[in-house]
Amino acid sequence: MRNSIRLRLWSAAAISIVIALGIAGVGLRYLFELNVERRVVSELTVDLNELIGATGFAGDGRLSVASTLSDQRFAIPLSGHYWQVEDLATHNLVRSRSLWDATLALPGQEAGGELRKAELTGPGGELTVAVIRTITDADGRAFRAVVAEDHRNVEVSVGEYVRDLVPALMVLAVALMGAFFIQITVGLAPLGGLRVAVRDVIAQRKARLDVVAPSEVQPLADEINRLLAAQEKALSRARSRATDLAHGLKTPLQVLSADIRTLRNKGETELADEIEKSAGAIHRHVERELARARLAPGVSGDAACLVREVATGVVAVVKRTPKGKQLSFAIDVAEDVIAPVEEGDLSEILGNLVENATRFAKSQVHVSASANAGEVIIKVIDDGPGIPEAARNAALLRGVQLDSTGGGSGLGLAIVSDIVEAYGGRLAMANAGPGLVVTIYLPRHG
Repeated sequence: MRNSIRLRLWSAAAISIVIALGIAGVGLRYLFELNVERRVVSELTVDLNELIGATGFAGDGRLSVASTLSDQRFAIPLSGHYWQVEDLATHNLVRSRSLWDATLALPGQEAGGELRKAELTGPGGELTVAVIRTITDADGRAFRAVVAEDHRNVEVSVGEYVRDLVPALMVLAVALMGAFFIQITVGLAPLGGLRVAVRDVIAQRKARLDVVAPSEVQPLADEINRLLAAQEKALSRARSRATDLAHGLKTPLQVLSADIRTLRNKGETELADEIEKSAGAIHRHVERELARARLAPGVSGDAACLVREVATGVVAVVKRTPKGKQLSFAIDVAEDVIAPVEEGDLSEILGNLVENATRFAKSQVHVSASANAGEVIIKVIDDGPGIPEAARNAALLRGVQLDSTGGGSGLGLAIVSDIVEAYGGRLAMANAGPGLVVTIYLPRHG
């Protein structure tokens, strides 16, 4: 999961959502606080206008407030709502009962009687929001009026808003994360089809990536298909070179075999054995390289051939050998059994297995094949001595001959095993009592 594209995209989206909603939450809190303060200032302005309307100078020149304000909170001591009027000539003060014995320390005088918003220190040292205005009457006498409200009222409103906002943002975050997860899943869904197409190529069910990918991924699929086409061409060239090599070495090896017989007839057995040993090594290397060239760089997922047809051809050839003429052969294969391998490869498999069975059989060799929903099963059975269980693994090694008198190269079962594995199958051996049963399991594709 560490390298999962889905996890990376979803993690990046989740982090982005959390950061974005965090910033949005801070911004919303700030905007709400500004809005609450504007509302408070608006209400204070109404109270200030009422205060100014009730304020005047008495006949003796003293400043007085004719009536109390309509908001009863100004009459409650330390209620958080305060007003104060100051005679600018004598600096005498008239205060609301809510101030008790405290006063509001005002900033410098504003010009032209304009309304001014300010933050003042309240009677208990708390921060207050205030509006101030200086008024001058017709006689030139001036006073300054101020109405203030404890800022904690704003903070309480903001706190309540935040308590409601946080759960809403959390729900929104979960919803957005879920939406992003669905979006990522839908967006990456075509890659699942590409993964299936690659699996089909690996399992040799297809020779190409048979998929229509998104435009961002299609170039990659096209490059992979070009690579597969290049590998197929390389396989064809390798097979051609292997065929040329086989034909090029066939005549020299035949001449060398004739020379070996001539030397034996002359009594030079030791020299003939040495040359025969070297010729055998050359033959084994040729067989090995032919098998490798046939299997590399891969096998086609569209390969198929009729088992009975191939088995009949192989048995017909082996019957003409000296040992084959002494044995009876049985082919128990239905006409419609199809093996998911190329015809040449199945001929190689059955040729080696039937040849080995013929070498060790006493009277008969039996070839059978069957198919089920998942695989094709091919068996070659002889009635010879079989192979001890301890020696079966060694029989699959290149160049190992369990019978030094049989004239084989020691490559048959090893080549069969390589071909079967190339097609995703497996080889199994078991003693039949008497004889040996070699079973080939080839998976059916598509």
